[in-house]
Amino acid sequence: MLDFVFSIIFASLIYLFLKDRYRANKNWQQLNKWLPIRAGWPIIGNALEFKDLPDYLAKLPQMIPKKEKVLVLNFVGSTAIFVTEKEFVDFILSSQDLLYKSIDYKLYSKWLGNGLITGGGQEWRTRRRIINPSFNYSILENFLEIFDSNGKVLIEKLKKNPTKERIDIHHDITLYTLDVICEAAMGVKVNAQQDSDSAYVRNVSFLCQIGMTRAVSIIKNFDLLYPLTLDFYRELRAAKHLREVTDSVIKERSRWISNDDDELTDDCGRKKKMAFLDHLLKARIDGKPLPQEWIREEVNTFMFAGHDTSASAISFCLYFLSENPEVQKGVVEEQQSIFSDDIYRSSTLNDLNMMKYLECVIKETLRLCPSVPIYGRYVDKDINYKGNVIPKGTNIILFPFGMHRDEDYYPDPEKFDPSRFENPDEKRPYISFSAGPRNCIGQKFAWLEMKTIISKIIRNFELLPTNPRHKLVYSAETVLKSITGVDIGLKIRKW
Repeated sequence: MLDFVFSIIFASLIYLFLKDRYRANKNWQQLNKWLPIRAGWPIIGNALEFKDLPDYLAKLPQMIPKKEKVLVLNFVGSTAIFVTEKEFVDFILSSQDLLYKSIDYKLYSKWLGNGLITGGGQEWRTRRRIINPSFNYSILENFLEIFDSNGKVLIEKLKKNPTKERIDIHHDITLYTLDVICEAAMGVKVNAQQDSDSAYVRNVSFLCQIGMTRAVSIIKNFDLLYPLTLDFYRELRAAKHLREVTDSVIKERSRWISNDDDELTDDCGRKKKMAFLDHLLKARIDGKPLPQEWIREEVNTFMFAGHDTSASAISFCLYFLSENPEVQKGVVEEQQSIFSDDIYRSSTLNDLNMMKYLECVIKETLRLCPSVPIYGRYVDKDINYKGNVIPKGTNIILFPFGMHRDEDYYPDPEKFDPSRFENPDEKRPYISFSAGPRNCIGQKFAWLEMKTIISKIIRNFELLPTNPRHKLVYSAETVLKSITGVDIGLKIRKW
């Protein structure tokens, strides 16, 4: 009897595999009629052409034809169109028919469920509509105190560091952004900057990178084979721990919101700050509260999307400032004009809005180092583009890291030049925050956070290049990283 059951399971797996291969081959042949295709091996496709995550960013720009700026690749039966051609990219991002993220985002579902990043369809539209009001400026301004108070912890920590001549700033910035996002999202302090080895910090770090690890692994990419690896069980434990923490906070904040107004003030009589979670707890659909599962998924999504991406952008920005003293001088002069004789005071919203040159510096950082270097859309039905068909089941992959470094769009693309954005050319592609209906919902939050902490750091420290000079080696994880770290030198700034 047991042999019969195993035979049925094996036959079912073979059937599903052959069915998937038939669909993939059909899509491959259809795309081959009008797009450049790179031949690969049977079954595994082009997977072996990339030995690791840094290899993706090094090889893809050379693989994608310079003229067409489009290339079809195959990864273990999954057909993917890599696109850096501006008109094609604009079509993809603006389309109301391409609202599903590419299939690899499902690799984060154990933690994120069907939140705004991983979900699609009508439920995604409903969630986006409900969450949008949580990111208007009147609400975001309340988070400035969170950015600032955690920034003060970071500054004191950096001042005490005995090796300021060479410090991997990304490590410290990541802990800062995790502290910020936990307080802003859930209203709780995790004190990551003081306790970087806590289980919560370790589990967040692991879950942020496991998706891309699986995406490029032939074994871990298959749901049937993934349970044979240790990462499968580590992911289950990590996701379970974070769900339990979030559920506990949801329960406490629900009680806090449902109680009398007396509990909505702190010990000094001031109104307590509303966290992102609180806005979700107060939201209604047809007069009913949101399901707790929805709330948990969106809080976890905010955590996932909001700390690693900001840490990447802030760290690379500080690195480029350390390597470009004239640019740093311009930022310092702007800070001095804004803060004048009270150089160390906290930033206001008006201060941040006045930081126009710093904004150009951050934009140029995100041109060279988009926090999400590769992202995509899943085609859930046949799509027509210029009389050609993009078949159902195809993944369309956008590659801002390569697109922003294309000399056809940006002359001298490897040069760090913030002046590009003083009078920006709208014909040049810039998709660091995506665009269209699925653009980054938290970009206003990110801008305020980035400006706040970079301003605070630059007013306290001179940023210096290391000796010997540090070399970045980019890695295409879910969020752009440097596998060599992001090393800079620090020196207390004298005013």
